[in-house]
Amino acid sequence: MALTLTSSAFEHGASIPRLYTCEGRNVSPPLSWSGVPSNTKSLVLIVDDPDAPDPGAPEMVWVHWVIYNLPSSISGLSEALQDLPTGAVVGLNDWERPAYGGPCPPTGRHRYFHKLYALDRVLAGLDRPTKAEVETSMEGHILDQAELVGTYEKSG
Repeated sequence: MALTLTSSAFEHGASIPRLYTCEGRNVSPPLSWSGVPSNTKSLVLIVDDPDAPDPGAPEMVWVHWVIYNLPSSISGLSEALQDLPTGAVVGLNDWERPAYGGPCPPTGRHRYFHKLYALDRVLAGLDRPTKAEVETSMEGHILDQAELVGTYEKSG
C-alpha cells in the first residue's frame, strides 16, 4: 500500500479554508496518513509554496512548516496542533520561527504542498534546522513519500 496524505479540511487541489491562513486563525490543518511502510523509523512533514511571491513570476519556494522525527506509529496531526508527538521536532520556517505559518500570499492564488516522507532512520544532529538542512539529512533514507496540495488566494 502506498503512503497517502489527506486532510479533512480540504481535498487535493482544492482551496485551503481561511481558518488555516493569515486571514483566519493561522492554525495548522488536520492531516492524516496511511500506508506507512513497516520499516519506517520516522516521518517528516514539509509544507511549502513554490509560487512565491507571485504565481505569475515565482522567484522562490516559501517554507511554511517543517516537522521531523514524527513517530512512525502515529497516523496524523490534529487541527491547530499545539503538542508535538513524543520525539518530533519543529524546524524553522521562512519566517525563521519553529512553527506553522499559514498561507498568506501577497498576490494571486498560490499552491501549498504538504509533503510527507517515510524514512528508514531518525534524523540526528540537527539544531533548529531549515527545510534544506532536513532535506539534506533525509537523502538516501526516503522509503516512500506522499503529497497533498491545497491552494489559497487572499480575499482582499
